[in-house]
Amino acid sequence: MAIGGAAWRSLASVSLVVVSTLSIAVAPVDGKGSAMDRAAGPAAAGELHVMTYNLRYGGFATPNSWTERRPVMRTLLTTERPDLIGTQEGLVSQLADIRTDLGGGYDYIGTGRLGGQAGEFMAIFYRRDRLTPQTSGNFWLSDTPQVPASETWGGWSVRMVTWVRFLDRTTGKLFYAVNTHLDNASEYARQRSARLIRERLQALKPPLPIVLTGDFNSPAEPGSFVYDQLVAQAGFQDTWLTAAAHGPSYGTFHGYQPLVRDGRRIDWVLVTPGVTATAALTNAYHRNEQFPSDHLPVQVRLRLP
Repeated sequence: MAIGGAAWRSLASVSLVVVSTLSIAVAPVDGKGSAMDRAAGPAAAGELHVMTYNLRYGGFATPNSWTERRPVMRTLLTTERPDLIGTQEGLVSQLADIRTDLGGGYDYIGTGRLGGQAGEFMAIFYRRDRLTPQTSGNFWLSDTPQVPASETWGGWSVRMVTWVRFLDRTTGKLFYAVNTHLDNASEYARQRSARLIRERLQALKPPLPIVLTGDFNSPAEPGSFVYDQLVAQAGFQDTWLTAAAHGPSYGTFHGYQPLVRDGRRIDWVLVTPGVTATAALTNAYHRNEQFPSDHLPVQVRLRLP
């Protein structure tokens, strides 16, 4: 993927911050050990553990209220302990709960899609002992991407992107983490969003590896406009397809219904060429039939070039 062109400030409003495959059968995490470790063994030196997770916003209506889901979410996240988590739909109070539950070793970067603390976040959580954010920003998926809360494409709701440039202190390498959530109702809005994301990421400067997480509300398969824009046209690699080891594959949106084996993946982790995926899985952890979200998280291990 060729990356260059427009100046760095054109990507988003910038703020400094104090961003042959082996198939292995793996049971869902049970709170007694990491599903990723069971899929691929202990992490090798320098591997980066990344998760994308639509948290399901923190509502209080039962069943599946945030109060019911939070303890299950806590177990999943503290068992897996990814280095980087691209989250979608989190509300500010919910993100505060997750930061508390993860312990003092994590923080997050993001803003509400309605501006400031209002609305759902595309928050990026990171391990403070490994990753140092250097600069970050946001843009909105609209014709006026620098205008908070802007929506011009007839989508169901405001959509946005959060990005962070990180220093990985373990390896000394720099990379961009980019996180998004595309519209659930409008294919036109998804198509325009994919084009804008492609343009913005191709303008990143300086050119560094990119890890793109998100709920794309589109299937990860050829013929899907969003997938083709980002994979076939922009040159991103689908880590699910390139990973050397896999856990079980499920449709990533289940809506609290029975899981679909080998179902549609609408939650993806994409990377630029040169980033190697060593393992990937969808994590089906639940407790007493309570899932932590209406989506399953996708986890990958990566090696940065």
